Amino acid sequence: MRALLLLPPVSAALLGAATALLPSRALARLSGLVASLVLLGTGIALLAVRGPAVTLAGGLLRADALSAFLLALIGAVGLTATWGGLAPAGDGPVTAAERRYGALVCVFLGAMSLAVITDNLGVLWIAVEATTITTAFLVGHHGTRRSLEAAWKYVILGSVGVAIALLGTVLLYAASRSAGQATLSWSALAGGGIPLDPGLVKVATGLAILGFATKAGLAPMHSWLPDAHSQAPAPVSGLMSGVLLAVAFYAILRIQAIADPVLGAGFSRGLLLTAGLGSLLVAAALILRQRDYKRLLAYSSIEHMGLLAIGAAVGGPLALAAVLVHALGHGLAKATLFVVSGRMLAAEGSSRIADVRALLARRPAMAVPFVLGMGALLGFPPFALFFSETAIVLAGWRAGLGWAMGLTLVLLLVVFAGLTRATLAMVLGPADESSGGLAGGSAGAGSSTGTSAGASAGTTVRAGAGPMLPLVLALTATALVGFLATPLGDAIARAVQVLS
Repeated sequence: MRALLLLPPVSAALLGAATALLPSRALARLSGLVASLVLLGTGIALLAVRGPAVTLAGGLLRADALSAFLLALIGAVGLTATWGGLAPAGDGPVTAAERRYGALVCVFLGAMSLAVITDNLGVLWIAVEATTITTAFLVGHHGTRRSLEAAWKYVILGSVGVAIALLGTVLLYAASRSAGQATLSWSALAGGGIPLDPGLVKVATGLAILGFATKAGLAPMHSWLPDAHSQAPAPVSGLMSGVLLAVAFYAILRIQAIADPVLGAGFSRGLLLTAGLGSLLVAAALILRQRDYKRLLAYSSIEHMGLLAIGAAVGGPLALAAVLVHALGHGLAKATLFVVSGRMLAAEGSSRIADVRALLARRPAMAVPFVLGMGALLGFPPFALFFSETAIVLAGWRAGLGWAMGLTLVLLLVVFAGLTRATLAMVLGPADESSGGLAGGSAGAGSSTGTSAGASAGTTVRAGAGPMLPLVLALTATALVGFLATPLGDAIARAVQVLS
């Protein structure tokens, strides 16, 4: 069982190296899908382990219930994005762009898996920083002016964020060293056995949360996210929204678990509540005036990261369980929506909301999963986000944060109105010739298709084509998550116990 800890990062690294070096079209197309399957299977296997956490390499690698849950989440979202984003197999030799794309996706998944199974804050930081490098190239994959501009903006702001997080990590190490037990093991730091200096911990916590919040897309460090998500290939947008943001928030949860026993819950609660409400306010204001559906989904990611921050600020078993369910439901729904948005862009030739009309009548294979995914994102029952959002608000009310929960509900209502208006405008209407936008035209400068590297590298494919099964599975799982008290509820309860 201990060897399972090596499987996700090592297999992803090997698949990435093979994809980069071997001129195989099948490997370039399927390597990300295979890596996602490995991560999902490993996460499920580790979730089945009861008792002490599984450790390896002297405790450097460690998988408790929370790590296993995040690993399974990465695999599930990765599978939805990579499988749903598969382009039909083309003819001719594989291009360098296709090989580079497949290799970078594998490295990205491997870095994310390493981030959640390490017991060392330094290694976690390195893994998160590695994602900045890989995803920067993926964001700029199309090589257009807008995509390269978005990639540079992401690199600059992301690097500033992780640099701040590094300073916070160094100060946590200094606090442990001044206590006579120098370590970066989060399990040791959160165990309460090391008399950490509260002053150092307060500064370190503030810096670490600020730094990782930049990668998580929380306001006011969110400005890189809409550009990066709108310019990246659609599967990459799904991975960044459903996986990268969740893993960055996982790092915040680990820091919070270290700080709260030393400082009390008030300090991290204030930081996270401010960031959460600020993110909801930014998302609500900008979603109302958004004209691009990929940017619309990007701002929705900021909204949902804000909800996760509010849930973590509330704390307690109910709110933390809701945070984990929300992260899973959001990841699956958002990966589905980004995949569908890529297909829409390839078929319609425009990412403008005003150019896409009557999808339900003209392209039901795109409209139906898009409407269902948006319903999941908006928190309609029976989807998981209905239960998680309700639980966060109830837990906050019980914790004496009624004013914050009232403001949260008001902002969620504004977001609901904005997303609903845009969705209905795109899917309803008669199927006349004027409803097709730019159908059959080019995707335009700076746009991204719903396929992987194939379409962008010159392979001729049918516009908007792609497998439906991964989208069906993802939406079905999102609808069932809230009802799976066993075994998922037990796994979430054990993950919450780790944070408590």
